[in-house]
Amino acid sequence: QVQLVESGGGLVQAGDSLRLSCAASGRTRDYAMAWFRQAPGKEREFVAAVTRSGDNTDYTDSVKGRFTISRDNAKNTVYLQMNSLKSEDTAIYYCAAREYYVSKLEREYRYWGQGTQVTVSS
Repeated sequence: QVQLVESGGGLVQAGDSLRLSCAASGRTRDYAMAWFRQAPGKEREFVAAVTRSGDNTDYTDSVKGRFTISRDNAKNTVYLQMNSLKSEDTAIYYCAAREYYVSKLEREYRYWGQGTQVTVSS
């Protein structure tokens, strides 16, 4: 079983950067990892995912070129570097883990963190 704890959220201005971290209690190398987000009044949506090795990543179109997902399996930590933030990036950001393969589907992730709030003012 894996426990996930996100950190790094906050209030920033449009154009600023933030780096989110997701610390896992177990061996993250056994899990594909992803970030999802949920904006007020909207459903939770996929943001980015990274394979177990870190060699491959995937992003939703709206963050491509601005966000970078990465992982450090030695530290059991996954990161989301967010640059050129926009007001529409405002959401609660969740870290998620699933065995073996990445997915863009929320229902396929077994483990979730509690979320960290990101607010971007325009």
